[in-house]
Amino acid sequence: MAQAVGGSDGAAAGGTPRGTARPTLEEVAALAGVGRGTVSRVVNGSPRVSEKAREAVLAAIAELGYVPNRAARTLVTSRTDSIALVVPEAETRLFSEPYFSDIISGVSAELAETDMQLLLILVRNQRERDRLAAYLTAQRVDGVLLVSVHQDDPLPALLESLEIPSVLAGRREDGEPLSYVLADNAGGARMAVRHLLRRGCAAIATITGPLDMEGARARLSGYRKALEGAGRPYRDELVGLGDFTEEGGRVAMRELLARSPELDAVFCASDVMAAGAMQVLRAAGRRVPQDVAVIGFDDSIVARHTDPPMTSVRQPIEEMGRTMARLLLEEISAPGRAHRQVVLATELVVRESA
Repeated sequence: MAQAVGGSDGAAAGGTPRGTARPTLEEVAALAGVGRGTVSRVVNGSPRVSEKAREAVLAAIAELGYVPNRAARTLVTSRTDSIALVVPEAETRLFSEPYFSDIISGVSAELAETDMQLLLILVRNQRERDRLAAYLTAQRVDGVLLVSVHQDDPLPALLESLEIPSVLAGRREDGEPLSYVLADNAGGARMAVRHLLRRGCAAIATITGPLDMEGARARLSGYRKALEGAGRPYRDELVGLGDFTEEGGRVAMRELLARSPELDAVFCASDVMAAGAMQVLRAAGRRVPQDVAVIGFDDSIVARHTDPPMTSVRQPIEEMGRTMARLLLEEISAPGRAHRQVVLATELVVRESA
């Protein structure tokens, strides 16, 4: 992890004895035979230092037991060495859906070898949104990772207006101006529905995510295009509206069975919803996959623990988190650089449910 400019109480092994004056930046520079600015650049991780000078400074730091002071560096650089991971959802979703824990795991892994602190911020109502706006306006963090992007969420526009380095997990719509990372949602949905068509399924239903999220709309679009590509009609009565929750999957599945009892397959826009749908099918006496084939989306731990194990579209969620963190670190280190958009591939993982 990069260190900061200044001093520290106590002493490191081999450095200044406890109780004596702390070594200063100037003393490090004198021992290393370089200028104070060179020491500062080494301490702050700047690449504008020769390898020879870097080695001399690091040796002097070790010999003197110099420990930089984060607060002093913050005053000079206006950096906080912290990143906010913002989740505009209730804590019930955060802790019940593997998607969020996998994103956090990926982000944490990418930041592990840096000096960045990760702050998790939930935004559940307008009061918390206002508080976050004040926090960001005060420049309390160096950058923001925004997970679970809804079309009408004012947070992305706020990030734009503040010109704070930001990366979204998903996007609001085509042409999103901020940097983002997402999976190939439409492509994954097409793979799932084509697999069901190859199985000979005749009435393929879908349970969507909330349609104010571009990822959910893309999965619905992929479902529709796969059907149309096979010469099958798109039928509104085979589309159940869900919300990415298990209960949402149960409610939508009950409605689909009531409207279209002849359905013999269902593609769900998340594993959690698919698990709820499978519960309803079992209660209705429908066998999976003999009577109704089921496919989820995410390939989360949920898919491996249903009965039967669930066929699912794998999106590389941890890699999404890693990539988001990497893009954000690049934006923080190079202000003004062009925003980037990254789309990661999906794949179909076939198990017993389809």
